[in-house]
Amino acid sequence: MVAKILDGRRIAGEIRNEVSDRIAAHTVRYGPIRLYAILVGHDRAARLYADSQRRRCLQAGVQHELVELPESTTQEQLLAEIDRLNADPGVTGIMLQMPLPPQIDPAAAQFRIDPYKDVEGVSPANIGWLFYDAPIIAPCTALAVVEMIHRSGVEVRGAEAVVVGQSRIVGRPIAMFLTTRMATVTACHIATRHLSAHTRRADILVVAVGKPNLIGADHVKPGAVVIDVGINSISVPGPDGQPLRKTVGDVKFDEVAAVASAITPVPGGVGPVTVAVLLKNVVEAARKQLAR
Repeated sequence: MVAKILDGRRIAGEIRNEVSDRIAAHTVRYGPIRLYAILVGHDRAARLYADSQRRRCLQAGVQHELVELPESTTQEQLLAEIDRLNADPGVTGIMLQMPLPPQIDPAAAQFRIDPYKDVEGVSPANIGWLFYDAPIIAPCTALAVVEMIHRSGVEVRGAEAVVVGQSRIVGRPIAMFLTTRMATVTACHIATRHLSAHTRRADILVVAVGKPNLIGADHVKPGAVVIDVGINSISVPGPDGQPLRKTVGDVKFDEVAAVASAITPVPGGVGPVTVAVLLKNVVEAARKQLAR
């Protein structure tokens, strides 16, 4: 068996094309959509992501503003800035660039964002409403995983699904999405014993742990759909014997691709789709603010 590769870059392009039409229609009728991203400090990866995000937004017709705050910003100062953006009717979306400096509590900062402007879907209101399958804005990565499962062609209703990793904004929301779509879901985590005994039952296996090459072929049921959410940087020997950095997922791709029916690569899988889904959330946030 040779697995179908779920090409995240192609899927993301399709999503962006769909969203661009909605953005254009909204802008003509109601005015511009404005996303404000807050960057605290000078983390290089966060800056690169913000720059990439800006390009994608401008290409789609969304106005993007980067709010830059110094490394010394206090928790109170950041919360005050979020309050200012919450109160500004011209701001239709807010997101925090991660990581934040150590003196700031990321959860408290994310929770401060107005749920209707929370384009990442990580506020407690949005996570809570997910329990009822009715979030104001749903978490981006969880939505991206659901999108890729849908495009794999697998029937979710009645399927055995296993989600490895139970973080509050990725693993748990994914498990909830699959439950509301009538899959039978097993949630695995760091305390799970005999992990492979659970994963080998899965028709749909989602891995979101952040541990490189955790899942091999012996963890996977033949014909399963495998969604790898992990993004890990590891060191591998280069051709000259010097170490090189390589990005890998939580799944041993070559091994698992030989037994799965469909699989996401890393990089080029869930990551690009998450960025495209963020644009969908930006439009959804602007639309819902008009109705409240």
